[in-house]
Amino acid sequence: MNIDRALVDAALAAVTDPNTGRSFAAAKGVKQLAIDGAMVRAEIVLGYPAKSQHDALRTLIEAALVNVPGVERAEVTLTQSIVAHAVQRGVKLLPNVKNVVVVASGKGGVGKSTTAVNLALALASEGASVGVLDADIYGPSIPMMLGIEGRPESPDGQTMHPLEGHGVQANSIGFLVEQDNPMVWRGPMVTSALEQLLRQTNWRELDYLIVDMPPGTGDIQLTLAQRVPVTGAVIVTTPQDIALIDAKKGLKMFEKVGVPILGIVENMSTHICSNCGHAEPIFGAGGAQRMAGEYGVELLGSLPLDISIREQADGGHPSVVAEPASSIAEAYRAIARKVAIHIAERARDMSAKFPSIVVQNT
Repeated sequence: MNIDRALVDAALAAVTDPNTGRSFAAAKGVKQLAIDGAMVRAEIVLGYPAKSQHDALRTLIEAALVNVPGVERAEVTLTQSIVAHAVQRGVKLLPNVKNVVVVASGKGGVGKSTTAVNLALALASEGASVGVLDADIYGPSIPMMLGIEGRPESPDGQTMHPLEGHGVQANSIGFLVEQDNPMVWRGPMVTSALEQLLRQTNWRELDYLIVDMPPGTGDIQLTLAQRVPVTGAVIVTTPQDIALIDAKKGLKMFEKVGVPILGIVENMSTHICSNCGHAEPIFGAGGAQRMAGEYGVELLGSLPLDISIREQADGGHPSVVAEPASSIAEAYRAIARKVAIHIAERARDMSAKFPSIVVQNT
């Protein structure tokens, strides 16, 4: 029995990716399709990292294909292709960095750095090449959270190689100064230092560079938002009103400089008692959800106020690597996939496709 190719195409078009809500065909993810007797082979390419989802997605697609009349077996291969996406107008991409995601908050103490590190580790665990830039000059915490010690090596006296922890590349002013040495610098010096860290680090072919921004919405944050090629921003807050006030300011700052908001992460949404497991919203409930609705962005996820998150980050083994099978790690991976999907759905950066034009006197 000959298999009708149109029925196979229709079957693929009817399969919805549960992560995106779109069919694989509509997302142009079907790259190869071959019919060999009663066997159908298909290659599906995802625009976002989701290694933990591959088996479930493969089963879903193969089940749809074997329902086509005449198809006895289906073999689906899943791969991923992460490309560079558009940034602010007039700002060039960084060499070897496809997408820059800033993690920001209006105020300190809301778990921004913990979120940034676990987001990076979650993206890496899903199969992406990831780096972290610690942009918090006054309070660098990435070295401790990633369990990295030492100083970056410089091959030429001008640039430096990133250090690595848990498979993630990283650079921070914390690698270059003593841990208890305060950075008594004015704004221009801080901005200059950050640009050096960003542009003079030899990042190695990153799909995503996660930037842990300093808290606030002052000159440093504004300068970074205008000079750094940012694909999108993630806003971190807690449910309480005082944190939401400042988080809204951070969100509006990025909107004003043309940086898309990828979504909001709510930290400390509920307190989990370490003795009995009772959950209680001690900082209020629903604050981030209301903020997301007010500004038309997505609430990417909520994390509990759990002692293990703090202990694991302080110990240099954040939740995603300390307990990868835990509900907390899965929450971070779900947030990471949503961030990556929002990026994948944005316009691609085509500047690398343009030829270089050189004018010479002849």
